[in-house]
Amino acid sequence: MKPLKFGIVGLGNMGTQHYHSITQQFVQRAEVTAVCDVDPARLSKLSPEIPRFSDSLEMIESGLIEALVIATPHYDHSTIGEAALKRGLHLLVEKPLCVSSQEAETILQKAKSAKVMVQVGHIEHYNPVMTFLEGEVKEPRYLTVERLAPFQPRGTEVGVVLDLMIHDVGIAMALVDSPIERIDSIGVRVLSPTEDIANARLVFANGCVANLSASRVSEKKAREIRVFQDTGYLSLDFMNQKGHLIKKSGPSLERHEVPVEQGEPLALELASFLSCVQDATTPKTDGSFGKSALEVALTITRQIQSAWNLE
Repeated sequence: MKPLKFGIVGLGNMGTQHYHSITQQFVQRAEVTAVCDVDPARLSKLSPEIPRFSDSLEMIESGLIEALVIATPHYDHSTIGEAALKRGLHLLVEKPLCVSSQEAETILQKAKSAKVMVQVGHIEHYNPVMTFLEGEVKEPRYLTVERLAPFQPRGTEVGVVLDLMIHDVGIAMALVDSPIERIDSIGVRVLSPTEDIANARLVFANGCVANLSASRVSEKKAREIRVFQDTGYLSLDFMNQKGHLIKKSGPSLERHEVPVEQGEPLALELASFLSCVQDATTPKTDGSFGKSALEVALTITRQIQSAWNLE
């Protein structure tokens, strides 16, 4: 099979990572045949042999690509995505999928009409830690997730909920697999116009509760989850890909280190995308999943902003 021809629009941190992963790890299955960014300095850092564009619509209409990685700010995703779908391109869209539920639904409908695939870049779902959790978590009763990062000006066009917490919204929804009945959220501004610290409590129809905390003004990095179920609890580290399981053994508890297989999440995400395109299968973070996670994240954001307006 011929390599899938990729275009990448947005050559910031994530777009550049996609570029290097495709060109270095998937040379037999994929190739970057066009790149786009409004910043000439970013374009100049890539191979001069690859056609470069400053206009995403021009690149989409060039006929050079079969699939598109969208790694621009989320408010551009809908315009770029709809143009790409009109040309019949498969999409790998960085999270969040877009700005609103209405935009997400339009993308889903256009992808269905064009008979192409949309995968949303909820990268933690391709982390080997998540793969382990999907096999071990059966009937979760309570889970906590903490995601911390030092402050960076990049990404502050959205609050920490759409920037970081949306990862954990998706993780909780996938592991619990039950409708959300109630959401309670709080958030604090520190260095941005939007929230930099947030906490959300999700109550699911099956009784499970998920407590999510995110901060982008922390002195350390952390991406950790704890899942409690009747058989014991799991404590895992997404960043270092390790953890342990506490099991009940009669009246006592036994600790076991868990055998998490090491792997690079972005490469695994791209491998999934390529396989789904080739086999015409549905990725686990498809457009519908991306829309659901976005809707929950937007509800959390609205609750936080509503509380500020009451102050």
